[in-house]
Amino acid sequence: MRAEVVAVGSEMLTPTHIDTNSLFITERLNELGIDLQGKSIAGDDRDALKAIVGDALRRCDLLILTGGLGPTDDDLTRDVVGELLGRPSEYHAGIFEGIERRFAARGLRTPEINRRQAMVPRGAAVLPNGNGTAPGLWIEHEDKLIVLLPGPPRELKPMFEAVIQERLLGHVGASRLFRRLLRITGQSESYVEEKMQPLYATWLAAPTRITTTILASLGQIELHLTAIAHSADVGHCALDGAVDEVRAALGRDLFSTNGETLQQIIGELCRSRGLRIAAAESCTGGLVMARLTEVPGSSDYVDRGVVVYSNQSKIDLLGVPAALIQEHGAVSEPVAQAMAGGMVRAAGTDLAVGITGVAGPSGGTPEKPVGMVAIAAAWVRHGHIDTRVRTFNFIGGREMVRFQASQAALDMVRRWLTE
Repeated sequence: MRAEVVAVGSEMLTPTHIDTNSLFITERLNELGIDLQGKSIAGDDRDALKAIVGDALRRCDLLILTGGLGPTDDDLTRDVVGELLGRPSEYHAGIFEGIERRFAARGLRTPEINRRQAMVPRGAAVLPNGNGTAPGLWIEHEDKLIVLLPGPPRELKPMFEAVIQERLLGHVGASRLFRRLLRITGQSESYVEEKMQPLYATWLAAPTRITTTILASLGQIELHLTAIAHSADVGHCALDGAVDEVRAALGRDLFSTNGETLQQIIGELCRSRGLRIAAAESCTGGLVMARLTEVPGSSDYVDRGVVVYSNQSKIDLLGVPAALIQEHGAVSEPVAQAMAGGMVRAAGTDLAVGITGVAGPSGGTPEKPVGMVAIAAAWVRHGHIDTRVRTFNFIGGREMVRFQASQAALDMVRRWLTE
């Protein structure tokens, strides 16, 4: 079943309102094995709404519209759908009587404009609204299903749950949709796509078909795997096999197979090994520690962090030799190593990272441009400190550089711990 959602309301075309209803609807449809193929937002303009709904109806089997069912002149959803389907509106006295009772219960007179909410396209089934005045509508038209829902989430959600149980389940098969989110870091989107290409055709031809979506996000690549199967065992088994193939193709660049973040993975590794970690940060300004401590239970393995932005703070708090900074500069691998080693000694932890760089937009030089970051990791093993260090050249603005640096630092620790 091909499904689309149209959210109606000019307010959602402004920066102050976000369409959250479609996220809820998408999740519930996915659980039924229905994959949403499109979402649209239409303003309160008759011609624009008619064009958007008409296009969607030509593409999909199930169309869900949210909003535009109120009593005012700009609530156009009922009229536009009825016009497109060739179903004239008919007055339902029972709907208006229910609205009158709702107003009377609050000691109010029912405004006459609410009578518009009792106009229903011919043949539509009325969906009761226990939390508002706007009823929903269910229309079966030729081979299409059209569902009209009110816009307020407190009205939409219970109504849609009732629609699923009472009506929609009878139109879907036994198949359900299962997903797996994989995360990769340290490689480009094109590299990951090149590695994945040989697998796609095999997955599409398998008895349990697996489709994929690849997304590039800041500091990582996401691979979304989707399988449709008649049972959870079959669906998960197919996805498990696909994940094993991805792991074989990408190796340790694959860090998450169930949507875990890098900070969650670090936490699991530290907790399972009984290790504690600290961080000395310059250009990231505490971002590594912020990410580590956003994970519940991180006090089990996170000890402390320091922001050493100035050269003097690196000397005073971490024992970085002034001569080292003078010789190599604050943004250098020797200084990053000294920061990580100094943090391990100061905190008495098993692990520490040291980060120093040029986040921008100013401060760069031809030798050390904006985006250049030196990252080191230190690990106390067998009584002495081992360190690793690498220089990165990140792209983007200040926040992008800072996040990518934090991602690279955490990934450096992850790779070391999983060797």
